[in-house]
Parts: sequence; C-alpha cells; structure tokens
Amino acid sequence: MNIQTNSMPSQDPTASPDSRIDARTRRGRLQMLMLLLVCASPVIFSYFTYYVVKPSGGSTNYGALIDPQRPMPAVSVTNERGEPVPLAALRGKWLMVTTAPSACDEACARRLFTVRQIRAGQGENRERIVPVWLISDTGAVDERLSAAYNEPYAGVRFLRMDAAAIGQWLPAAQGAKAEDAVYLVDPLGNLMLRWPTDPDPKQISGDLKKLLKFSRIG
Repeated sequence: MNIQTNSMPSQDPTASPDSRIDARTRRGRLQMLMLLLVCASPVIFSYFTYYVVKPSGGSTNYGALIDPQRPMPAVSVTNERGEPVPLAALRGKWLMVTTAPSACDEACARRLFTVRQIRAGQGENRERIVPVWLISDTGAVDERLSAAYNEPYAGVRFLRMDAAAIGQWLPAAQGAKAEDAVYLVDPLGNLMLRWPTDPDPKQISGDLKKLLKFSRIG
C-alpha cells in the first residue's frame, strides 16, 4: 500500500530562528515598498511625462519646479467659519496656493481673481483644482473679498495659517517674497511648482492642462 503525504514547504533546517525572522522582515518591507510605489505611481508618471518626456512638443514648463519636494506641513488652518481644520484635509486635489496678509492689496486681489479664472478655464477638469488663499495674520478681511463663495472669487478657499509655517513651506524666489507668487501643490500634498510674480494666466493654464492630462489622481 502506497501512503501519500501532503507536501509541506520545507525550511532550511540549518537556518537559525533569527535568520528566518530577518527574512520575513525583509519580505514585509519589500511588500510595503511595492505598495507605496503603486500608490505613488500616478504622480510619479505625471512628473516624468511633464519634465522628462515633455509631451507638448518638447516645450518647457512655465512654473519653476520645487526641488527638493516640500510635503504639506502637519498644521491646522482656520477655515471660513472660524473652525480649525488640518491642512492635510485639502489633500486629494490640485491646489493653486497664494498667500498674503488680510489687508489684501491690489496685486493680491488680482492674483485671487486670476487663479479663480484659470480654474474656471479648465473645463471638466476644474473640479480637480482648488484655489487657496493662505491668510497670514488674524486681521479682518475686506468685505469685498470675504464672501469667498460669491463672484468674483467664487471657488477660492480663504484659510488662515500661521505666518511662520507658511514661510517654511512656501519658498520665495530669489529677491522676491512668497506673497509675490502662485504655487501648485499636487494631490499627495507635495509642493510642486512656483509661478512667477504677475504670471501669465495662459501659461499657467498650459502647465495645468499638461499635468491634468497625464495624471489620474486628484
């Protein structure tokens, strides 16, 4: 009579318990790394096509690449209703960020209107973009601006954030201030681009169209 036995995976009898634990730890780390790569691959692909492949006839981007990346800081902001909310709650969307004190001057108001118009011009992709004004103090906002969801600033989020935290997160161009620029944050919360003072709306829109075309997140 032939007796068949179920085959079981064999282990090296000479391997010590510590070495088997180390092997399992390495496999676990590799699996975690692969999972992170899969999750990040849409953004990695969009960065690669935008800066390396340059799908739009080899043209260069208008915005300046932020290098190294600056992840979204783990801080709270105050929303339009005076409620504290984590800045990370904005992840999942492409953020067009400007910053200025509450006494928003003419240049500040013009930037807010510009980012609102650029978002509106993205057609069906406009819902993937959120314009954000980071107010760097606790002063009262001009009532002409404070109706954040009414024209002409419809769709712009008015959020208050500590000025020091803003300065650490948003790098100014040489010889300029953070208040002079418009920034782009990707849906994973990484600061990605800085557009110049008095930017050309058409060129900003061109940058956005390329990124949104080749990214499947946000």
